[in-house]
Amino acid sequence: MKKIKNWLLRWAWRSVTIFFALLFLYQVWLFAHICWWVKFNPSTSAFMETRLEIMQGKNPRAALQYQWVSYAKISGNLKRALIAAEDASFVDHEGFDWEGIQKAYEKNLRRGKIVAGGSTISQQLAKNLFLSTKRTPWRKLEEAAITVMLEAVMDKERIFEIYLNIIEWGNGVFGAEAAARHYYDTGAAYLSAGQAARLAAMVPNPRYYDRHREAPGLLLKTGIILERMNDVEIP
Repeated sequence: MKKIKNWLLRWAWRSVTIFFALLFLYQVWLFAHICWWVKFNPSTSAFMETRLEIMQGKNPRAALQYQWVSYAKISGNLKRALIAAEDASFVDHEGFDWEGIQKAYEKNLRRGKIVAGGSTISQQLAKNLFLSTKRTPWRKLEEAAITVMLEAVMDKERIFEIYLNIIEWGNGVFGAEAAARHYYDTGAAYLSAGQAARLAAMVPNPRYYDRHREAPGLLLKTGIILERMNDVEIP
C-alpha cells in the first residue's frame, strides 16, 4: 500500500512538473511570435482563422477580405475614431485601463448582466491574435499575459498598426483597408471623419452592422464618436 501511495505521489508531482513546463514553453512560443511581429507583419490571426473555418463550413470557396497596409496609409480620422470609441486612454496606459474596467463592472452590476467590457486595444489585439472565442477564466488570464508581453516589446504605434490591420469589420472583412473598400469603395488612407466614425461604431458587432447598416444604434454611436474624435491623442 505504501509503495502504491509513493508511486501516486511521484506521478502527481511529475504530472504537475510536465504541465508547468509545457505552460512555460507555450508562453515562450507566444513571446517569440510577438518579438517577430515587432518588425514583420502577421499574415493572419487566430480569430481570422476561426472565422474562415466557419465561413468555409457553409461555403468551401469562401475567402476573407484582407489586405495589410502600413500605419502611414491609414487615415488619421480612423485612428482617432477607434481610440475615441474603444480606448480613450490608449496612449497613456500600459495595457490595462483600470478605471474603465471598474466602470464596466459597475455598469454590468447595475444591469445584472454583461453589457459593457473594459478591454483596451492592447487586450483586444492579444485576444484576436492568439486566443479562441470561448469565454473562460483561463482565456482571460492568458489574454492578460499576452497583453503584458505586447506592451513590453512593442511601442503603441506598432500595437495600433497591427490592431488596425486585423480587426474584424464585417462577415469575412478584416482590417482597415478591406473595410474601407467594402463599405465605401475607397482606400483606408482616404476615409472621411464621418466614414471613420461609422466604422469605429461597428466594431463591437461588425457582422450585425454589416447586415443592418442603418441601425438606429449605429447612427447614434457614430454621432457620439464624431463629437469625441478631436479630443483624443493618437500614437
